[in-house]
Amino acid sequence: MKQSNAKFNIGDVVRHRVFPFRGVIFDVDPEFANTEEWWNSIPAEVRPSKDQPFYHLLAENDETEYVAYVSEQNLINDESDVPLRNPQVYQIFDRAPTGEFKPKMSFAH
Repeated sequence: MKQSNAKFNIGDVVRHRVFPFRGVIFDVDPEFANTEEWWNSIPAEVRPSKDQPFYHLLAENDETEYVAYVSEQNLINDESDVPLRNPQVYQIFDRAPTGEFKPKMSFAH
């Protein structure tokens, strides 16, 4: 059965369920929309279903900042309140007084 609604929203801070990275969502695909090469690079035993939302994250781990593409099943909310250090976050988002990340008007669709 195909899932129709994304669990997370643009601006949500999330972390990977297995790997030690987190980030803020800047785009959502309703289902897998990357290359087959990327898909096949994931070990078969941990490869997620394509029929679920996939999220583009401005991600970071202890060593670096980067863009990640992650299935919904592998994400959980990040409740740490640790500031994100990825400089791109603050180019795309404003931080609301509530702490939420809101897209800057120049980046909104």
